[in-house]
Formats: sequence, C-alpha cells, structure tokens
Amino acid sequence: MKKLKNKLFLLMKTNRRKFLKTAGALSLFTVVPRHVLGRGFIPPSDQLTKGIIGVGGMGRNHFNYDGTRLVAICDVDSKHLAIAAKKAKDKVSQYADFRELIMDKNVDIVHIATPPHWHGIMAVEAAKAGKDIFCEKPMTRTIGEGERVKEAIRQHGNIFRLNTWFRFRDNFYGLGTPVKPLKKLVNSGMLGWPLKVTISKHTGFDWKFYWVGKNHLEPQPVPRELDYNAWLGPAPHKPYNSHRVHSTFRGYWDYDAGGLGDMGQHYIDPVQYLLGKDSTSPVKVEVDAPQQHPDAVGTWRSITYTYDDGCQIVLWGGEYGTPDTPYIAGPKGNVYKNFVCDIPNWKKKLADYPEPETQNTDFVECIKSRQKYALNEINGHASATVVNMGAIALRLNRTLHFDPAKQTFIGDDEANRLANPPMRSPWHI
Repeated sequence: MKKLKNKLFLLMKTNRRKFLKTAGALSLFTVVPRHVLGRGFIPPSDQLTKGIIGVGGMGRNHFNYDGTRLVAICDVDSKHLAIAAKKAKDKVSQYADFRELIMDKNVDIVHIATPPHWHGIMAVEAAKAGKDIFCEKPMTRTIGEGERVKEAIRQHGNIFRLNTWFRFRDNFYGLGTPVKPLKKLVNSGMLGWPLKVTISKHTGFDWKFYWVGKNHLEPQPVPRELDYNAWLGPAPHKPYNSHRVHSTFRGYWDYDAGGLGDMGQHYIDPVQYLLGKDSTSPVKVEVDAPQQHPDAVGTWRSITYTYDDGCQIVLWGGEYGTPDTPYIAGPKGNVYKNFVCDIPNWKKKLADYPEPETQNTDFVECIKSRQKYALNEINGHASATVVNMGAIALRLNRTLHFDPAKQTFIGDDEANRLANPPMRSPWHI
C-alpha cells in the first residue's frame, strides 16, 4: 500500500486526465479509497458525494445542496428508508446501521440528521473514518460530547459544518436585518460595554416554547418497521411509546431539550458571534422555572447567562418579558426590534467603521480548500454549550457556575454528571 501511495503521489503531478486514466487502470487490481488519494482530491465530476444518516423529515429536506450528490441513506425505520429511497433522484445505497454508511468508500460527506443524542457518536466515528461532516443542530446533546467531537476533528483534519446559518445569512428573526450590520455596530463600540442581549417573543423569537414531553407514557408495542433499540442507542432504555420517537422526541431530556434544544442554537449562536464569545462560555447560568420532570421537558420563564466580563444573554420563554425591552442594551445606546437604535445619527457614524471580517460560507469550497467553514466544530460547540448549560440548570432548577477553560461546573458534581452522562452499553465515544 505504501508503494501504491507513492506511485499515486507522482501521478498526481501529471495532468488530471492522464492521472485519472492511470488510476482507473490501477483500480482493476485494488480499491483506492478517497482518503488514500488525499483530502485535496476531488472526484472527476468535481462533485462531492454525501450520505445522510436519519432520513425522516429533516434528512429528506437535504437531499439536494449545490456541489454534492446523494449516494447513500441510513435509517433505523424501514418506512423512512423506503420513502427516502423513492424520493432520491438516483439509485442510492441503503443502510440500517450508520457505521456501514460511514465506512462506505463512495461517501465524502456524512450528513447527520438524527436526534441529538446520536450526534456526538456519529460525528466522532465519521471523523475517524476521514469523512467531512454536515451536522444538524444542536451540535451535541451534552457538553462532554461536544468536546470529544472537537478533539476528533482536530486529530483527523475533517471539515465540519453545523447547520444553523443566521450568523452569516438571512434576516435574523425579528431584528429586521442580517447579523452583519449588528456585528458592525457592536464592534464599533458605539453601544459601550458590557452588553445585555434579551431574546424573547417580543423581539421576534418563537421558542417552540410548548414543545414539551408527556409525564406519563404508557408502554406500547414497537412497530415492526422500527428498530427501537438502535433508535435509543446510547440513551437509557425506556419502554417504547410513539410520543418518545420521531417528530416528538424533543420533549424528552434523554434525546434533546424541548424548544430550547431544537431552536436554541439558531438564536444563541449569532449572539455568541456578536459578542465575540466564539472561544468561551458564560461563567454563570440562572433559571426561573418550575421544577422539571426527570424524563419530560417542561416550560420555563427565563434563563440568564453571565460572562466573566459582565455581558449577559437573557432568554424569556412564552409570553414572559416586556415588549419595550431592548434587544441589545449597552451603557451608551440600545438596539430594538426592526434594527432601531437610539443613538443620534448612528447610521451616519457607523459608516465610518470597518466591515466585519468575511466568513467562509460555501461548504463545498471549504472542503476543496480545506479551510474551516464559518460555523464549525469550535464555535458550534461554544454556542451548543450555552444551550446545554441552560438545559442542565433547568433540570436541576438552580444557579450554576461554570469554568469555560475546563468546561466543567464549579463545585457541582450533579451538574457535571449531566454534562458528561454515561452512555448505555455498548456505546461510547
């Protein structure tokens, strides 16, 4: 194999057509996977291939994005798999075990569209297999899993994309503007420092607040098409009930954290970016909420995060909060819904300041150039940690103090167990 790698390295110095012709001849004698050809190698069509794990509603919505071709799908529900195979434009490989899709030599990108309790394991295994990764939000269900994903990608050099995009594209909910002008205003210092960001329904944010679980689930027969044990995977075993899986799984702590888990990174990631907190975490989280059920996610009134420099993020749930609260409040000025700022002549003044740094937002080009994507495993883990800190504080119903450098809660063993919970055997990272 070493001789083969050396020969291919020399061949790649020749013209592309001659190389492909020679490599085709070599393939008569041995299979040459993409990781042997090198991460810079692009298939002859200049189109990357992808496999999607989890082809329920979310997975099927991502069959087509520019520069990629779907070649494999995976699901533990045979009905989902059949529907997805029928929808695919071309014939695709079908798998019930995600590990088989990850090891498929025809797959360049592994797209993870499963419930969050699977994200960490699948991302790490894909990284170890030399695949690039497209992961749905939240990045991971626990803080510890996010750390392990970061480490795996650092070791193996993969390109990772987290699928929330508001830090670089589209109007940011009720703010009436993309994030870039907000970032420019924050960077200018015109608002002063520290800043307090208040996120609520009144500033255009709908948390899917009533996406909660049921406290008393009666055991039901497992449908023949579903491998329920495989669906649970690393999560604790609980008797099957249809409300525990598929479109309503987010209402249970074992798999997600309700509307906070589902939508939290959409809202919080741009705020981390605005505040320049992509490499750190809050040092304190406080909650105002009723006592949560140990299994089913409930509602909450507010979650408040504080950083070591005094900046804060306040999340208001449901109808809580007040309509006249600024979205961004600073010592020198405030920003309200629809991008209204109370600093006199602020637009004219802002024009003199530099634009924010350009972000790499083309996933396929990032793969080809081996440059980090705008929302990657590092800043993605940072904003996922904010979500997961809030979920843990809700479950324990108390204020928690956090060490961003160590990624642990200070003096709270129970909180740290929730940040790094054991996985059901035989699963582990």
